[in-house]
Amino acid sequence: MKEYNLDDTHIVQLNETEQNIALATDDLHVWYGSNEAIKGVSLQFEKNKITSLIGPSGCGKSTYLRSLNRMNDEIDGTSITGKILYKNTDLNSKAVDVFEMRKHVGMVFQRPNPFSKSIYENITFALKRHGKKDKKELDEIVETSLKQAALWDQVKDNLNKSALALSGGQQQRLCIARAIAMKPDILLLDEPASALDPISTSKVEETLINLKEDYTIVIVTHNMQQASRISDYTAFFYMGKVFEYDKTRKIFTRPKIQATDDYVSGHFG
Repeated sequence: MKEYNLDDTHIVQLNETEQNIALATDDLHVWYGSNEAIKGVSLQFEKNKITSLIGPSGCGKSTYLRSLNRMNDEIDGTSITGKILYKNTDLNSKAVDVFEMRKHVGMVFQRPNPFSKSIYENITFALKRHGKKDKKELDEIVETSLKQAALWDQVKDNLNKSALALSGGQQQRLCIARAIAMKPDILLLDEPASALDPISTSKVEETLINLKEDYTIVIVTHNMQQASRISDYTAFFYMGKVFEYDKTRKIFTRPKIQATDDYVSGHFG
């Protein structure tokens, strides 16, 4: 196993006004018991851009992603220090209403997880729980969300059909539609295409590229080609740290750090 200098990093600070930064972390640490999984990560995410988090298995990228909307809170023994900054609020504060916050920072998981309900009810379930009852408004949100997720034309005549009858790729796009129905500012995706075939993967990627017009997207992916195709920025994680963070084209053509170069070229380890 090749050894790398753990102090050798290159992390760009975005030359943007605060209004153009959708989300940021400042010295974020995550512990699972005594195991420090994330070691002081400070990153900024630009509005209406896609940022890919890449790195070998177990490097902390999914842990970091889940921290951004406090999903790690649900794991016993987890502790988090540092700041998660969103609209001048530290989301890591105990004063933050986590359930309210997740309306603004949505999440889509690795494997499609539609509810055992109709396509229509998958979209409206959370909306109804948050007090939306008007049928016309719900109908409009269902149509808009499914159109944004590039699924409307395939399911518009079968909205009362079970979501579990959809293909894997359709289920994943339904989960994306379900997340954006809440109108979040930020969409987090944890390897959303890893369980899909190439055609379904391509459709999900096309959906994400279109969605960045309205959302800031952060995606964990193990697929280097996917990261290079869809993302504006890329962060390379290794051993709980970010070694390099820059525009994607620079990460894949002119990386500053040897570990990054080795990883994206397939010579890591």
